[in-house]
Amino acid sequence: MTTIHRVLQQRSPEPSATRERTRKAILGAAVSVLARQPAATLADIAAAAKVGRTTLHRYFPERSDLVAAVSTEAAHAVRRAATAARLNQGTGAEALTRLCHEYFELADLLTVLFFTPGVYQEDSFAEAAADYRAVNDAIERGHLDGTVDPAMSSDWVHNLLWSLMYTSIDYVNRGAGTRLQALELTLRSLRRSITPDPMP
Repeated sequence: MTTIHRVLQQRSPEPSATRERTRKAILGAAVSVLARQPAATLADIAAAAKVGRTTLHRYFPERSDLVAAVSTEAAHAVRRAATAARLNQGTGAEALTRLCHEYFELADLLTVLFFTPGVYQEDSFAEAAADYRAVNDAIERGHLDGTVDPAMSSDWVHNLLWSLMYTSIDYVNRGAGTRLQALELTLRSLRRSITPDPMP
């Protein structure tokens, strides 16, 4: 290997790393801005990311490209949350409680997912199917261990969980309560919904 080749190999990771940092900064700014202003323009997002419009367009030529990237990031974040929740441990109800806590850490991203048109894209979330199965496995484990009402199917409880997340995010965004209050209400609602009725 010649000296010039070694120099080029040493230099090449730096521009690549810089590009990745810039891309992440733009995506982070997009989530932050869109969480508060769903109709925000690319100029708004560029300003928040502290990059020029030309730079932003180099990474995301159209708004739809940026929205698609945010959708992919949301899907990855949801998958990471499911992993962090350790869904295969404890009772079914305990696993779902941990999952709620992990989802609450994604408040801005979920706000964008719920309230910015075009962000939820089926293709982006197709790979999350395995994590949906992990959630359903936790629910079914709850049916067996007595912490989740067996009359409530896995599909129903999973949809209930997302409905509660939507309600909690909306509750906070409307200023009806704090994030902590929303989390407490979400967990209380979940527990009361899934807990089996006491034996007569």
